[in-house]
Amino acid sequence: MKYWLVKSEPNTWSWQEHVEKGVEPWDGVRNHQAKQNLMAMSNGDHAFFYHSGQDKRIVGTLTVVRQYYPDPTDESGKFGMVDFKADQPLKTSVTLAQIKAQPRLGEMTLVKNSRLSVQPVDAASWKLICRMGRIKP
Repeated sequence: MKYWLVKSEPNTWSWQEHVEKGVEPWDGVRNHQAKQNLMAMSNGDHAFFYHSGQDKRIVGTLTVVRQYYPDPTDESGKFGMVDFKADQPLKTSVTLAQIKAQPRLGEMTLVKNSRLSVQPVDAASWKLICRMGRIKP
Protein backbone atom coordinates (compact mmCIF):
# COMPACT_ATOMS: atom_id res chain seq x y z
CA MET A 1 0.00 0.00 0.00
CA LYS A 2 1.15 3.51 -0.80
CA TYR A 3 0.19 6.83 0.75
CA TRP A 4 -0.56 10.14 -0.93
CA LEU A 5 -1.69 13.69 -0.37
CA VAL A 6 -4.14 15.44 -2.71
CA LYS A 7 -4.88 19.13 -2.56
CA SER A 8 -7.97 21.16 -3.32
CA GLU A 9 -9.07 24.69 -2.52
CA PRO A 10 -12.14 24.33 -0.30
CA ASN A 11 -14.11 26.80 -2.42
CA THR A 12 -13.45 24.60 -5.49
CA TRP A 13 -13.91 21.12 -3.94
CA SER A 14 -14.08 20.69 -0.19
CA TRP A 15 -13.71 17.76 2.16
CA GLN A 16 -17.37 18.14 3.12
CA GLU A 17 -18.47 17.95 -0.52
CA HIS A 18 -16.44 14.77 -0.98
CA VAL A 19 -17.94 13.27 2.17
CA GLU A 20 -21.45 14.06 0.92
CA LYS A 21 -20.74 12.39 -2.44
CA GLY A 22 -18.93 9.41 -0.89
CA VAL A 23 -17.01 8.34 -4.01
CA GLU A 24 -15.89 10.93 -6.55
CA PRO A 25 -13.29 11.26 -9.30
CA TRP A 26 -10.24 13.43 -8.64
CA ASP A 27 -10.32 15.31 -11.94
CA GLY A 28 -8.83 18.51 -13.29
CA VAL A 29 -5.16 17.65 -12.69
CA ARG A 30 -3.07 19.32 -15.40
CA ASN A 31 0.47 18.91 -14.12
CA HIS A 32 2.62 16.09 -15.51
CA GLN A 33 4.30 15.23 -12.20
CA ALA A 34 0.90 15.10 -10.46
CA LYS A 35 -0.36 12.95 -13.37
CA GLN A 36 2.50 10.49 -12.82
CA ASN A 37 1.54 10.27 -9.15
CA LEU A 38 -2.10 9.57 -10.05
CA MET A 39 -0.93 6.87 -12.45
CA ALA A 40 1.11 5.24 -9.64
CA MET A 41 -1.93 4.87 -7.38
CA SER A 42 -3.51 1.48 -6.78
CA ASN A 43 -6.88 0.47 -5.39
CA GLY A 44 -6.68 0.52 -1.61
CA ASP A 45 -3.99 3.20 -1.40
CA HIS A 46 -4.75 5.97 1.08
CA ALA A 47 -4.50 9.74 0.67
CA PHE A 48 -4.75 12.77 2.87
CA PHE A 49 -7.27 15.39 1.74
CA TYR A 50 -5.53 18.76 2.05
CA HIS A 51 -7.36 22.09 1.90
CA SER A 52 -5.02 24.47 0.08
CA GLY A 53 -5.36 28.23 -0.38
CA GLN A 54 -6.11 30.12 2.82
CA ASP A 55 -6.77 26.96 4.88
CA LYS A 56 -3.51 25.01 4.39
CA ARG A 57 -4.47 21.97 6.44
CA ILE A 58 -5.06 18.22 6.20
CA VAL A 59 -8.69 17.57 7.04
CA GLY A 60 -9.45 13.94 6.16
CA THR A 61 -8.42 10.67 4.55
CA LEU A 62 -9.45 9.02 1.28
CA THR A 63 -9.04 5.58 -0.30
CA VAL A 64 -8.41 4.93 -3.99
CA VAL A 65 -11.33 2.85 -5.31
CA ARG A 66 -10.70 3.19 -9.07
CA GLN A 67 -7.28 3.40 -10.66
CA TYR A 68 -6.17 5.91 -13.28
CA TYR A 69 -8.45 6.42 -16.28
CA PRO A 70 -9.02 9.25 -18.82
CA ASP A 71 -10.32 12.57 -17.48
CA PRO A 72 -13.26 13.61 -19.70
CA THR A 73 -12.75 17.26 -18.67
CA ASP A 74 -9.35 17.24 -20.45
CA GLU A 75 -9.83 18.17 -24.11
CA SER A 76 -6.20 17.30 -24.92
CA GLY A 77 -6.66 13.67 -23.83
CA LYS A 78 -3.32 13.75 -21.97
CA PHE A 79 -4.58 13.66 -18.39
CA GLY A 80 -6.54 11.26 -16.26
CA MET A 81 -8.02 10.80 -12.82
CA VAL A 82 -8.67 8.30 -10.05
CA ASP A 83 -11.76 7.79 -7.90
CA PHE A 84 -11.51 8.35 -4.16
CA LYS A 85 -13.85 7.24 -1.41
CA ALA A 86 -14.05 9.54 1.61
CA ASP A 87 -12.87 7.66 4.69
CA GLN A 88 -12.65 9.70 7.85
CA PRO A 89 -12.10 13.25 8.99
CA LEU A 90 -9.13 14.01 11.17
CA LYS A 91 -10.36 14.68 14.70
CA THR A 92 -7.92 17.60 14.75
CA SER A 93 -6.89 19.03 11.38
CA VAL A 94 -3.14 19.26 10.84
CA THR A 95 -1.91 22.58 9.49
CA LEU A 96 1.00 23.20 7.17
CA ALA A 97 2.60 25.23 9.98
CA GLN A 98 2.41 22.20 12.31
CA ILE A 99 3.92 19.98 9.62
CA LYS A 100 6.78 22.43 9.01
CA ALA A 101 7.40 22.65 12.77
CA GLN A 102 7.81 18.87 13.04
CA PRO A 103 11.44 17.97 12.14
CA ARG A 104 10.48 14.38 11.22
CA LEU A 105 8.22 15.77 8.45
CA GLY A 106 10.83 18.08 6.92
CA GLU A 107 11.42 15.83 3.91
CA MET A 108 7.76 15.70 2.87
CA THR A 109 6.97 16.91 -0.63
CA LEU A 110 4.40 19.23 0.97
CA VAL A 111 7.28 21.05 2.70
CA LYS A 112 9.72 20.97 -0.23
CA ASN A 113 7.32 21.45 -3.17
CA SER A 114 4.09 22.73 -1.68
CA ARG A 115 2.54 23.62 -5.04
CA LEU A 116 2.32 20.01 -6.32
CA SER A 117 -1.34 18.99 -6.15
CA VAL A 118 -0.84 15.19 -5.97
CA GLN A 119 2.15 13.95 -4.03
CA PRO A 120 3.50 10.85 -2.31
CA VAL A 121 3.69 10.51 1.48
CA ASP A 122 6.07 8.03 3.11
CA ALA A 123 4.66 5.54 5.63
CA ALA A 124 6.38 7.10 8.67
CA SER A 125 5.01 10.56 7.80
CA TRP A 126 1.54 9.06 7.25
CA LYS A 127 1.57 7.49 10.72
CA LEU A 128 2.85 10.64 12.41
CA ILE A 129 0.27 12.90 10.76
CA CYS A 130 -2.49 10.44 11.65
CA ARG A 131 -1.35 10.64 15.29
CA MET A 132 -1.24 14.44 15.09
CA GLY A 133 -4.78 14.37 13.66
CA ARG A 134 -5.87 11.94 16.39
CA ILE A 135 -6.94 9.11 14.07
CA LYS A 136 -5.66 5.57 13.64
CA PRO A 137 -3.23 5.10 10.76
